[in-house]
Amino acid sequence: MNRQDRQRLLRLLPYLKRDRRRLTLTLLLLIPVALAAAVQPLLVGQAISALRREPTAPWLSGLPVAQALQLLIGLLLVAVLLRLGLQGLQSYSVQAVGQRLTARIRDDLFGHAMALSLRFHDRTPVGKLLTRLTSDVDALAEVFGSGAVGVLGDLVTLIVIAATMITIEWRLGLLLLISQVPVTAGILWLQRRYRKANYRVREELSQLNADLQENLQGLEVVQMFRREHRNSERFGRTTDSYRGAVTGTILYDSAISAFIEWVALAAVAAVLALGGTMVTGGAMGLGTLTTFILYSQRLFDPLRQLAERFTQIQGGLTAVERIGELLEEPIEIQDSRFLASAGTASGSAKAAKAAEAAEAAEVIFENVSFSYRPDEPILREISFRIAPGEHVALVGPTGCGKTTVIRLLCRLYEPQQGRILLDGDDISTLPQATLRQRLGVVLQDTFLFSGTVADNLRLDAPISSDRLQQTCQELGLTPLLQRMPDGLASQLRERGANLSSGERQLLAVARVALRNPAVLVMDEATAFMDPSTEATLQRDLGVLLQGRTAVVIAHRLATVEAADRILVLQKGRLVEQGNHRELRDAGGLYARLAALQEQGLASL
Repeated sequence: MNRQDRQRLLRLLPYLKRDRRRLTLTLLLLIPVALAAAVQPLLVGQAISALRREPTAPWLSGLPVAQALQLLIGLLLVAVLLRLGLQGLQSYSVQAVGQRLTARIRDDLFGHAMALSLRFHDRTPVGKLLTRLTSDVDALAEVFGSGAVGVLGDLVTLIVIAATMITIEWRLGLLLLISQVPVTAGILWLQRRYRKANYRVREELSQLNADLQENLQGLEVVQMFRREHRNSERFGRTTDSYRGAVTGTILYDSAISAFIEWVALAAVAAVLALGGTMVTGGAMGLGTLTTFILYSQRLFDPLRQLAERFTQIQGGLTAVERIGELLEEPIEIQDSRFLASAGTASGSAKAAKAAEAAEAAEVIFENVSFSYRPDEPILREISFRIAPGEHVALVGPTGCGKTTVIRLLCRLYEPQQGRILLDGDDISTLPQATLRQRLGVVLQDTFLFSGTVADNLRLDAPISSDRLQQTCQELGLTPLLQRMPDGLASQLRERGANLSSGERQLLAVARVALRNPAVLVMDEATAFMDPSTEATLQRDLGVLLQGRTAVVIAHRLATVEAADRILVLQKGRLVEQGNHRELRDAGGLYARLAALQEQGLASL
């Protein structure tokens, strides 16, 4: 185990603090379990010595053979029952600790993954995150549960057996202990290679889950474009890679087991050879030789278990490495612990007050530059001001940075240069909860959770059922709710699959309206609606937009014409701004786009 592994394990140790009593009990049980295991061969050997009338332990001397056998059999039964009972209690305690550990780590991993910026999630497939939250966490639980505690138990058993053997007959005891040296060296050599093979298994499993998740999410496209055969071939190649990686770990695991068996057989043969000579020469009794033969077998049982648990531990250490990589991933977007100045503090108080009153807010971009990758700038020194209550439309060719402006305003990304102000406050100094409470966002691709319609409208907001009903009526959702079997209590499938795209957008607009935001942000919110539904919603949007600042990404000329001001972006730069008539008269990029759309050849 290298230094980095130890640091990661130490970082995870606080998760066990709540179970320290149960862990202490588990560790205390190691000694009686080891003693109960070590005493059984000794009792069997004493029984054979009593039958052959060889010297026995002092507490058996003088007893008749039948009575001595009855006593030994009774003690052996007690030792077996005691060992089984204590092992059961120990196993239960360890598994209980492992399950609680799994739950705590998984909760923290989930929270950390949710706090990571979109930049991280853009480059990380969902399937790989799922692997770390499921199988990697389970493997880690085995390290802290049966793996780590089992290794300690095996070590205690080895120490007790070794001490007992040396006490009874030091020559045979030393012979058996020397046989442990090549076993230990071989296990350590093979385990280092197993660790590398197991890391590859985890990586291939992540890719397998990622491919599976991608195909299931894109099933509609797969079927419509008859990609089943091609995608099956690709998934088959991923499965073959995973199988090859697992085969590598099986090879090392089997090699460890076979190596231990060969050394164990050699050790038993050596004990029989040396012990047989000593029995023949009268230096040792047959009962003592029997004890050592049983000890030679029991001595390798902990090593076998130790090898198996080392396999678990190596898999767990791989999981620790992968989980540690996720936990060490920096959270780019965090709330500032301290505000820069008293002026900023007062500004934040003003922002919170405005949020409660849902007053229209001022939005300012000052020399904002941003890129998803260093070599591909998306925004280049963008500067503009949106006055409180002003409705601004963002237009421009695909890829000009319109959606990026919204993502930066919502602080889903941080700009590399410049700053964004909301009512005079730099949004990086505002608590994220406060910022996003003041922003109401309706995206073109609406996401709905599985659950009821009411749950999707409320999300985290404490909204009464009466207000929910009233808002739905005001926004024209009554016909939609009447078509659903249970109205607001109707169950939605994953991603709202039992609704049309237009119906999902209606619900997205409604849940924003319920929050009474100061700034309304819309990314072509009516793109998937039929003309009748769009006309109804446009009337209701007029009420929703009243008294609020609005930023709209628009592709339709009718939406753009209604804006107070239009910002035209091209290749990440703000090239034009003004109202519809001014920009048409200017004859620039906007005028060309508008003319093309009127001819049905382009969208804004």
